Amino acid sequence: MEAYKHTVQYYETDKMGITHHSNYVRRMEEARIDFLKQMGWDYARLEKEGIISPTVEISCKYKRSTTFSDDVFILVTIKDFKGVKLILGYSMKNADGTVLAECESIHCFINKDGKPIRLAKEYPEFNKAIMDNIPISSGS
Repeated sequence: MEAYKHTVQYYETDKMGITHHSNYVRRMEEARIDFLKQMGWDYARLEKEGIISPTVEISCKYKRSTTFSDDVFILVTIKDFKGVKLILGYSMKNADGTVLAECESIHCFINKDGKPIRLAKEYPEFNKAIMDNIPISSGS
């Protein structure tokens, strides 16, 4: 998978000229949507299939700040997937490879009625796309 590139916008910065911490969550969401698209499952397709994937938890360790017009490269990886819950990792780096933040988001899968979905049984093609993108070293 290719890293997602985000350029810091002026409105993302605070009075000190650095990116406000809340914007890292937005970057995670942008990168997650791009990751799904690269897998062949953009959000329009998920919605058409009746799959909703809410975020149930987020964590982020901030390492270095960013400022207006900095490029941030976000590599998304699957940290764990057991068919119901998906854990994604986000490594945010600047152009020279310096780590800016290490983040994680946890998602579940539900249908339009809010009922949990077991992807392997109900959406095997999407389940396979996720499984095919789990790094071998993760042990999953």
